[in-house]
Amino acid sequence: MAKQLILISHGLFCEELKKSTEMIMGPQDIIHTVGLLPEEGPDDFRLKLEEKMAELKEFVVLADLMGGTPCNVASRMVMEGKGFDLYAGMNMPMIIGFLNGVLLGEDIDLVEFGSTNIHHINDLLSFNENDEDD
Repeated sequence: MAKQLILISHGLFCEELKKSTEMIMGPQDIIHTVGLLPEEGPDDFRLKLEEKMAELKEFVVLADLMGGTPCNVASRMVMEGKGFDLYAGMNMPMIIGFLNGVLLGEDIDLVEFGSTNIHHINDLLSFNENDEDD
């Protein structure tokens, strides 16, 4: 698994997601962020992303939204032959899974890790209440 992670998003979502993850996992110098600001277009964003990528050797990119400008710009770079894995729909469990994988030296299925950590809490609470009645 790559040793660096780049979070890309609309606005400052990527930076805030990094900060929130660091509340749980501590400071993370292997997480980098590139946000698309309202006054920027795809070319501006690509330049910032290329600059960040040039600083890193081996990395994975997580994008906020499939079909959004940050993901589309990174997708074009993949299609042009840039060698990195790109995932869309990032969430905190994916980032924590990535960090755990780096710590343990294991490959983590980020899609599975992210999706299996999505729960409807009301259903879980209802299920537990029904168990107590039995």
